[in-house]
Amino acid sequence: MSDVRALLDRAAEGAGKPAFSAGAVYAKADRIRRRRRVAASTAVLAVVAAGAFALPRTGGDEDPAHTSVASAGPSASPTPSASVPASDKAERLASLLPADVGKIEEVSLAVLIKKATPEQAQTTYLGPLDGHYAFRRDGGVGYLLLTLEDREAVEKKMGRPADLDEDLCVRVGQEPSRSDCEREVLPDGRVLTTWRDTMDVEGEDSVDWGPELVGRLIHRDGSQFLVRSSTGFEGTGTQGPLLSEPPLSRQQLKQLLTGPEVLPRD
Repeated sequence: MSDVRALLDRAAEGAGKPAFSAGAVYAKADRIRRRRRVAASTAVLAVVAAGAFALPRTGGDEDPAHTSVASAGPSASPTPSASVPASDKAERLASLLPADVGKIEEVSLAVLIKKATPEQAQTTYLGPLDGHYAFRRDGGVGYLLLTLEDREAVEKKMGRPADLDEDLCVRVGQEPSRSDCEREVLPDGRVLTTWRDTMDVEGEDSVDWGPELVGRLIHRDGSQFLVRSSTGFEGTGTQGPLLSEPPLSRQQLKQLLTGPEVLPRD
């Protein structure tokens, strides 16, 4: 099981607040983990780690047509991407992936799980492809959550910028280790970590998430990109059975995270 430590969002924010974000999911999972660790220390409950993942932000290889958060430097302040119709975003995402990943549709987990109205679930995203997507194939429904977070957002959530030296694959204290964790230092200095998460954790929502692949790409300026490739969920708002495997493989997830298409345009 993996411990995401406030990386991503698993549960939607309450009605009237920004839409269900990747960061919220993981922050909630982190709170659950902390409560369970305390319980374990008193012999009341065993520690159970969950990898709720909130898609933060990631950056791609530098490209003249895009402004990389990493290359822009610590003082860079990318502007939010202009609103793009859901169908257009889904089509743009689909154009970057193999056809066999399934039918892709942009959705709102706040609407599905929290029963928020579309107006309440509206969110301003930083990255052009940030959001939540349903992947339908073989009778099942999985999800991809993408979130790009600038340095300010990371500091507000974690109390510090994203740390390039932090090794998420190393177990710290009583924290459960991440399963099948891989850490890569890219040629340009960014750090990409991917791992598997069983999502064996009880949340505050009446949903049970299936296993997933999680990724975090840290930029040199302290910003980050978060992604969840989830087999889906069961319970309130479910759209269908879980997929047998996450909608995107590890390699597909890496290519997406490090591609220029996920970065804001200059």
